[in-house]
Amino acid sequence: MDLRPHIEKFRQRFAEVESLLSAPDAFNNPQKAQELSREYSRLKELVATGSAYLKTVAELADNRALLDAGDVEMAALAKEEISRLEADEQKLGKQVQFGLVPPEPSDSRNTIIEIRAGAGGSESALFAADLYRMYSRYCEARAWKAETLDSNPSDLGGFKEIIFQVSGEDVFKRLKYESGVHRVQRVPATEAQGRIHTSTCTVAVMPEAEEVDIEIKPDEIEVNVCRASGKGGQGVNTTDSAVQIIHKPTGMIVRCADERSQLKNRAKALTVLRSRLLERKIAEEDAKYAAQRKDQVGTGERSEKIRTYNFPQNRVTDHRLELTLYNLSAFIDGDLDPMLDPLMNHDLETKLSALQT
Repeated sequence: MDLRPHIEKFRQRFAEVESLLSAPDAFNNPQKAQELSREYSRLKELVATGSAYLKTVAELADNRALLDAGDVEMAALAKEEISRLEADEQKLGKQVQFGLVPPEPSDSRNTIIEIRAGAGGSESALFAADLYRMYSRYCEARAWKAETLDSNPSDLGGFKEIIFQVSGEDVFKRLKYESGVHRVQRVPATEAQGRIHTSTCTVAVMPEAEEVDIEIKPDEIEVNVCRASGKGGQGVNTTDSAVQIIHKPTGMIVRCADERSQLKNRAKALTVLRSRLLERKIAEEDAKYAAQRKDQVGTGERSEKIRTYNFPQNRVTDHRLELTLYNLSAFIDGDLDPMLDPLMNHDLETKLSALQT
């Protein structure tokens, strides 16, 4: 594929966006300005990658010419350079091609993550707490903000359910592949005979919905308030601050009790409800094109087993790519990129192939 025309288009659009952002009225519309700023950052990186690619292509041509120049010593040096430059050309060229894939509008959004204990009783709840800690550590490493919206602790220190919001740059872009069933194989702390048990948790990752995405009419919801339970101090346990919202058309129930303010809990609960409804809407639309997307990385369904965490072997396996890493201790401590990067690249490869057919 000749990438020069595409690189030139990136440069032209980059100049256009730069001009638009430099206009005096550029920030009169904050939402539009934010979209342009994100496009500017993306194009700036693509232009730099494109320039590096073209430079590499030119250097390759020069070194290949030296092979036929008749100078044995120069030819030997050129051969070494050609090997390195060909690898760089392939890598940079792929990055430029990935730039042809339009970014998903939801990739830059904040994200709601829901972790629920599944099969395995108390061990499953403990694993849910491990997953929450894993994602929290990953958020810290990326300077993202994680804020708990609601939780239902278990007796042994785990979570039957925990819902939290993650804010930052490209949050959904990286975390959307985490939706599904996560399976753990290990010896529980409560196991006296040292037998390995298998437990599961479900993880749902949803882009935060905005009011323009999902309209919730007042007569479609039933709002109930009650006192929050569990730890949290005098204010949490003695005031009617917890909020439960029932969405009548779908039967969805959302509860939020993390804040002492009833109004704040109501706002957060509505955010979760909108995100669940948006996820449902996206899932229905995706189902229409399931046949065309059969090679995509997983389906994102919560019923799909996507990953196994095997503690005795220090092994984590992603079943969508059949990728196994023997660094579970680091992975469960938040080092997720060795798994997320291949998932993202596979997704981009699939979308790129669809564009070229």
